[in-house]
Amino acid sequence: MQTDINVIKALHIIFVVSWFAGLFYIVRLFIYAQEAKDMEEPKKSILIEQFVVMQKKLWWIITTPAMVLSVVFGIWMLYLNPAFLKMPWMHLKLSFVVLLLAYHFYCQKIMFDIFKRTCKWKSNQLRLWNELATLFLVAIVFLVVLKNSLNWIYGTLGFFGVAIGLMIAIQLYKKARR
Repeated sequence: MQTDINVIKALHIIFVVSWFAGLFYIVRLFIYAQEAKDMEEPKKSILIEQFVVMQKKLWWIITTPAMVLSVVFGIWMLYLNPAFLKMPWMHLKLSFVVLLLAYHFYCQKIMFDIFKRTCKWKSNQLRLWNELATLFLVAIVFLVVLKNSLNWIYGTLGFFGVAIGLMIAIQLYKKARR
């Protein structure tokens, strides 16, 4: 049975990595699509159409299937190890996963808004939005790796430290682009 759970765990990790790759890249495509709206024709139309094609393929062929399979293999691991559900770190991890799922579906809403040409997000706002996925990744990985050995005070401070660091880095990048 240990071999079975390791195979399930490996598949879970593979699909989590694929899911995050898709989430990181889809928001970059949103940024490029929003920036293309400020370009002159015919470049504007050509780029927006290409970004729409890229978004659809990325979302429906990679990101969403990876999300579904991440959840399936995660639930399978919990089924094989129900004791995890009694551990406080797992409750917190699952809370972050629920937030990540909400993030995923809100990205889908943004994508549909871009398709309809009704997206109101600015590229700088989308850059900040993209960093939220990074925060979820950091929080989930540290919870899983450190489990109960994690000092929650330092973990919480570290989480917000990463968030503040990302916001500062984005602002510096924004200034450098100007």
